[in-house]
Amino acid sequence: MSSQKGNVARSRPQKHQNTFSFKNDKFDKTVQTKKINAKLHDGVCQRCKEVLEWRVKYSKYKPLSKPKKCVKCLQKTVKDSYHIMCRPCAYELEVCAKCGKKEDIVIPFNKEPEKTENSENNQRANHRRSCKRNEESDDDLDFDIDLGDTDDNQVD
Repeated sequence: MSSQKGNVARSRPQKHQNTFSFKNDKFDKTVQTKKINAKLHDGVCQRCKEVLEWRVKYSKYKPLSKPKKCVKCLQKTVKDSYHIMCRPCAYELEVCAKCGKKEDIVIPFNKEPEKTENSENNQRANHRRSCKRNEESDDDLDFDIDLGDTDDNQVD
C-alpha cells in the first residue's frame, strides 16, 4: 500500500479472515468468569451499557476487589466496576451510575437490596429450618389428653 497522500483505497480484501468470533469463556471456565458473564448492567445509560458489555465480551472487564468511593456521598459504597456513583445516589438523582450524565437509564435499579448467592442459600436454609420447626411443633401437639376426665375420676 502506497504512503502517497490520499491513496488509501485498498484493492484487495483482508488477508486473514476470522472464521469464528472470540469466546471469553472458551479456555477460562472459572467461577469469576461465570459471574462476570452473568452480571446484569443496570442503572447505566445505553452507551455505558454497550461499553460494559464490550468489556465483558472481550475479557477486559475486571471486577472490583474492594468498594470505591462515591463522588456524591463520599462513602466507600461503589461495588460495581467502572462506576463512579453508588446505587442509592444514582437512583435518587436519576443519573447514569457510570458516567454521571442525566441520560435515559436502560435498565433501572431494583429497589430491593442486592442478592448474593450466599444470602439466597441462607434464605433457603432458614426456610428449611422453619419448616422443620413447624413439623416438630405439629408433632408435639398431636397427643390427646383430656384434662377434664382426670378431675372427674379422682375421689376427694
